[in-house]
Amino acid sequence: MKYDKTIDTILEVVGGKENIKNFEHCATRLRIILKDDSKLDKERVDEVPESKGYFFNTGQHQFIFGTGKVNAVYSEMEQKIGDGNSSDSSGNFKEDVYQNLSPVQKVVRTLADILVPLIPTLVTTGLLMGIRGLVIELGVNMTGDVLSLFEMLTDTAFAFLPVLIAYSATKKFGGNPLLGIVVGLMMVAPQIPNAYAVSSGDIQPLTIFGIDIVGYQGSVIPAIIVGWMISKLERWLRSFVPQMMDLIVTPFLTIVITISTMLFLLGPILQFAESGVINGIVYLLEAPLGIGYILFGGLQQVITITGLHHSIGIIEISLLNDTGRNVIQTLTTVSMAGQFGAAVSAALLMRDKVKRANALSASASTLFGITEPLLFGVNLRAMRVFGSGIAAGAIGGLLTYIIGLAATGMGITFIPGMLLYTGNMTALFQYILVTAVTFVIGFVFVKIQSRAIKAELNA
Repeated sequence: MKYDKTIDTILEVVGGKENIKNFEHCATRLRIILKDDSKLDKERVDEVPESKGYFFNTGQHQFIFGTGKVNAVYSEMEQKIGDGNSSDSSGNFKEDVYQNLSPVQKVVRTLADILVPLIPTLVTTGLLMGIRGLVIELGVNMTGDVLSLFEMLTDTAFAFLPVLIAYSATKKFGGNPLLGIVVGLMMVAPQIPNAYAVSSGDIQPLTIFGIDIVGYQGSVIPAIIVGWMISKLERWLRSFVPQMMDLIVTPFLTIVITISTMLFLLGPILQFAESGVINGIVYLLEAPLGIGYILFGGLQQVITITGLHHSIGIIEISLLNDTGRNVIQTLTTVSMAGQFGAAVSAALLMRDKVKRANALSASASTLFGITEPLLFGVNLRAMRVFGSGIAAGAIGGLLTYIIGLAATGMGITFIPGMLLYTGNMTALFQYILVTAVTFVIGFVFVKIQSRAIKAELNA
């Protein structure tokens, strides 16, 4: 065979064919999962004939051969040692990869599998929401009917975000996605007070058995938990429910147990967490030497991922009432800018043109203050990218503290947020400068790590 020497050298380098758990190839690389990574001869990985390079990523030893050639190498290797599945392999390369991931990598991969399919919906809705905010702040008069139609276009996907996530999560974890939709709808049902309205003090939560109950509008983590619970409950119930009763008993108990847990157990826990977030942020903002600004600028987008960010509005209202200034709007914008810079930089490292275009599209809605597509579609897929955004946001928070910048309103960020600074041209210039500098820092931090990040994103 043409690549005998190449394959023989690979087998020697990886510790023999008996150490290979599974192998596969993509467009340019031969990917190998080993039973024992310590048996790899690291000194010889670059000596494989015909190979243009080697790197290790997400549990895979990857030898670069290039388009076309990798197919031939894989085919001959398959003939020589079999189909690549050892006795302790799952038989599925992706499953074997998942088993080799670290706990953090597993969480990131799971989040990506659940949230990435939602990106096109969130991008479109996010852009529409940003445009609506900008139009309103510019003082354009709209009739009540036109505004209602506009709100239908902009608010639906985010108001029912738990429904979308519960569906995707249930499907990911192997449950019935339709049950996920039903429980997701119950989480945001109009009979339950809207979470945002409760946070702003417009309405009161329901009180049942002494427990305050509110909707889960905009929540992410609870909806993922719903998907996981449904899949686990279905499998558990089917292990003992008679088959003739399965069609009725299993979905009934799955839905009732899941929604009861969300409303009466997880709900109070989240309320406690929200209270902790509010008190913690107030404490941080009062910390000396700008420590609070630094931490909030870095971690605000982490709070967004959890869905607890809607509770921050209470602090913003309090700040505006007491001082007429709202530094949280500024810090939220720089936190977004750091993640935005990191995402754009990461997108430019993607070799696949379609993936690059999708990543840039997911990032675009950040310009109007919507970061969920960027976070779930790009940055959370590589922790180095997300970490770069956090670091950049923290530096942006420090700059905000140094120049003493704060907004005169709330509710809009990034480009629409400029309207909150138009009363003072110096403040407007500082806002643009801090946002731009934070973006550049996020971009550069990813660029500095481009080799490792490129390997992870293109794996």
